[in-house]
Amino acid sequence: MIKSILMKGKSVSNIKSTWLTKHKIRSKILDKLKKQKEEDRSKKSLLIKEKLLKDPVFKKAKRVMFYIAFKGEVETREMIEAAKRLGKIIAVPVCIKNRTSLRPALLDSCAHLKKGPYGVSEPVVSRYLALKDLDLVVTPGLAFDKKGNRLGRGKGYYDRFLSKIPKDTPSIGLAFRFQILPVVPITPYDVSVTKVLFA
Repeated sequence: MIKSILMKGKSVSNIKSTWLTKHKIRSKILDKLKKQKEEDRSKKSLLIKEKLLKDPVFKKAKRVMFYIAFKGEVETREMIEAAKRLGKIIAVPVCIKNRTSLRPALLDSCAHLKKGPYGVSEPVVSRYLALKDLDLVVTPGLAFDKKGNRLGRGKGYYDRFLSKIPKDTPSIGLAFRFQILPVVPITPYDVSVTKVLFA
């Protein structure tokens, strides 16, 4: 798995510059997500779903952590249903510990969802999977590059989560084509994904 890339010798001014660049990228991508027509979002999400279902890593995985789409992200509901039909065990992230970390909560047919601390849907009653038991983590992001570098929403949840899973556990980012950049600016705390699927 591609992991954090340490930026040795970076000055405080360079780190600040990286932060400002990230802020600008987030603003632009959030605006594009907001303006994208729902019809286009749905069509592209279905194309990405087909790519995921054909992916060898997904086919091999028995226990998959998906995210529940939020504010214009690639929609995962049909992916989750397809994965269930294939007999896979599904988990989704739940925000815990004073809103600082994520845990993979089982999502079964009886699960009821509620809005979490930041408005993201999550199971009401949570039974958790151990991190070591995950075979694949399907990851959201605001921007990615083709090396797997990822830009999130700025809270660091997925960076912390991905840094804790076993090194051999793959992660797949999902994105629309306008979210794929030539280069995503990174810091020592950023964690990249194994691959990115987009449409």
